[in-house]
Amino acid sequence: MKKTLSPLLLLALVLMLGFVSGKYSRQWDLTQNGRNSLYDATLQILGNLKGPVTITSYASKNDPKFGDVQKAVSDFLAPYLRAKQDIRLKFVDPVMEPKLAEKAGVSANGEMVVEYEGRSEHLRALNEESIDNLFIRLERTRKPLVMALSGHGERKIDGVANFDLGEFGKRLAKNGFETGSLNLAIAQDIPENMSLLVITTPQVDLMPGEVKKIENYVKRGGDLLWLVDPDDNPENPLHGLQPLADEIGLSLSPGIVIDPAAVKLGAPPNWALGTLYGTHPVTSGFSLVTVFPVARQIGFSDRGGWKVVPLVEAAQQGWVSVSGKPQYVPSRDIRGPVDVLVAFERRVGENDQRIVVAGTGEFLANAYIGNGGNLDLGVNLVNWLAKDERMITLQPRATLDSNLQFTKTSASVLAIGLLFGIPLGFLGIAGFLGWRRRAG
Repeated sequence: MKKTLSPLLLLALVLMLGFVSGKYSRQWDLTQNGRNSLYDATLQILGNLKGPVTITSYASKNDPKFGDVQKAVSDFLAPYLRAKQDIRLKFVDPVMEPKLAEKAGVSANGEMVVEYEGRSEHLRALNEESIDNLFIRLERTRKPLVMALSGHGERKIDGVANFDLGEFGKRLAKNGFETGSLNLAIAQDIPENMSLLVITTPQVDLMPGEVKKIENYVKRGGDLLWLVDPDDNPENPLHGLQPLADEIGLSLSPGIVIDPAAVKLGAPPNWALGTLYGTHPVTSGFSLVTVFPVARQIGFSDRGGWKVVPLVEAAQQGWVSVSGKPQYVPSRDIRGPVDVLVAFERRVGENDQRIVVAGTGEFLANAYIGNGGNLDLGVNLVNWLAKDERMITLQPRATLDSNLQFTKTSASVLAIGLLFGIPLGFLGIAGFLGWRRRAG
């Protein structure tokens, strides 16, 4: 009876495990930093997509150079399909059906057309950043217009010089923003359809009429990103924009921030490192170090009904060098930490007005935007200022794992070893142990 019962119990256990494994699915990513699963920012973006998504991949199964491209696309998209059940993936072989590929405007093997709520975009790169940016653009029901003040030697939002903000402008475009320049000496007024005005430090004074247009824009509730560099003209440090500072309640002290922590990391002393972040939607979950080169302190007064939140405190052990000396001068300099990025918010009529002031334009300039989390923080700022908090995402993890690639020869050797080498090794060990037992 016992001998009959044991096989029956084993069979019942196998059947039960088969049923459970078919009904419930669970996976574990054991790589060092979860590189085979989606990071939190991607899951957040997918959560914003409330409707179904259709992905059509124009990929062949037998590409002479890349092999089975359809499999590569399937493997890449597998985590997305698991995370969002209503993503539909279909394949069209551009070699077998060239007319369909031509009609879709496809130019590369593996190119995908992603459709969501009547909008579509092409995706040519198989990486998480590219598809995340694509989903962000598709999710936006409108294309916010971001314009940078021009005509006075300001940093250009599409410029390529180290001084300019071109790389920042490119990232905004990838995330679904429309960018442009605004010359108030020519424009009748600031456009009503503009989502955000960006002001960087002018090199020459603005005309009173231009300043008046900006004042009116702010008074009626317009949103603003203002990058204020340190003084370069003691007689007129803001080049005519002092009325704007008064409207916001800014108190801008002279001098630049000195940070000894930057020196310890091999950076110049006038690089203020941002490591402490305020409690705010822009910085929620943000933990990357940011760099603010040649920054000034952003002070503020309690006026105008503004709710003020310092976003970044820099130079914990540093100071504001008013004296210009390389060492701290107690009688003149200001001890850190120093606020270098501050958010202002108030209610104007039915509108929530938002303004962010930075103590330097360098932290978003082409020369420095690649340092630490500068680019990510800058994009978060614009998303918040444009009233698109849903698009503020957590930062991607660093890629710590490496792919293990095999040539055909090495893969064949490994397969033969697994199929024959290991069993033969065990047989050899068994034979040796049997021989020793007989010999003993």
